[in-house]
Amino acid sequence: MQIPYELILGWRYTRAGRATRRNGFISFISGVSMLGIALGVAALIIVLSVMNGFQKEVRDRMLGVVSHIEIFAPNGEALPDVARTLSEVRANAQVLGAAPFIATQALLARGEDMKGTVVRGIDPAREPEVTDLAVELKNTGLNRLIPGEFGVVLGGELARSLGVRQGDKVTLVAPSGQVTPAGVVPRLKQMTVVGTFDSGHYEYDSALVLMHMDDAAKIFRLEGPTGVRLKLKDLHQAREVAAELASSLSGQLLVRDWTRQNRTWFAAVQLEKRMMFIILTLIVAVAAFNLVSTLVMTVTDKRADIAILRTLGASPRSIMGIFVVQGAMVGVIGTLAGLTLGLGVAFNIDVLVPALERLLNASFLPKDIYLISRMPSDPQQSDILPIAVISLVLAFLATLYPSWRASQVNPAEALRYE
Repeated sequence: MQIPYELILGWRYTRAGRATRRNGFISFISGVSMLGIALGVAALIIVLSVMNGFQKEVRDRMLGVVSHIEIFAPNGEALPDVARTLSEVRANAQVLGAAPFIATQALLARGEDMKGTVVRGIDPAREPEVTDLAVELKNTGLNRLIPGEFGVVLGGELARSLGVRQGDKVTLVAPSGQVTPAGVVPRLKQMTVVGTFDSGHYEYDSALVLMHMDDAAKIFRLEGPTGVRLKLKDLHQAREVAAELASSLSGQLLVRDWTRQNRTWFAAVQLEKRMMFIILTLIVAVAAFNLVSTLVMTVTDKRADIAILRTLGASPRSIMGIFVVQGAMVGVIGTLAGLTLGLGVAFNIDVLVPALERLLNASFLPKDIYLISRMPSDPQQSDILPIAVISLVLAFLATLYPSWRASQVNPAEALRYE
């Protein structure tokens, strides 16, 4: 099978011989265009992979502490019929586990230190059905939450900020006070720290307090659980399942899925991802403009070659095809190089970033700001394919005008001064 001469000449022009200084300059500009496309594609892949990894890491750590769906009574009141609610939610085929809970806020004090906390009263026997954290703590903390002994399991950051460890005493201050002749006096209860946990999510590690549900009901004067937490087979179906439960459950209950608990954060990440995609695509667009200038210079330099080909019978369409091939080659090679570089960095970022941090003696992700302390990466096909297609399309579009100009070269005028 004979290779079309358009491909052969296009590839030869892409390599741009070094016989003259001008040819060498054109080759340099062509290499810069190729490098620009490669860097643009690599930057897009790396940035979007890191953003995907960041979102996935925070989501997984968050779901290790929170449940997929929460059902609760309005105004923080106790559920009217916990047994019926548990029976109704377990009838849904998507529900894997369900556990009652009490959620409220309080102050936790140790000496002169006082911290605002989120208190979660749980049933230690059922809690592992709905959260991964409870599974990890089942034999190292939750088993020590015995009703009547008023023990608490604290987030690691919270325990460190108060300077307490297992066995120490802390004072829980309930938000609603006790009315006395002297006025409203806060209700205080001394608690024993029976364990700590580190979920990897700073927001929960620095504020969450776990205690037995019966103890929480006594301290906050509740008649029973304020809600039910659910774990689903597919966390991505949480919104649909929440809508089904909201319409099928008895009583005036509120249903909230995990996507709504932190929807502002997830919406911000999605917006940032779209904006970064647009901004970084401009790098590829700039490289495509460089490709236009490269092809225009090549057409000017090869006017005599074009004229000779025309006199030998080459059609304007064939001449145009030669320079389309040249530009397409630059685009394809640049895109492939960018994909190789981008994926290489994205899949090894857990090794490269710590090495840079040690080299520069810096921390790129302080966990008190970014919630996690290591750089995650999650390259996804849904991001990589559009990046490659956009790069190739921009490179192809950049070849059209210079190629059309080449096809319009008049052989007689081009050879007049040769």
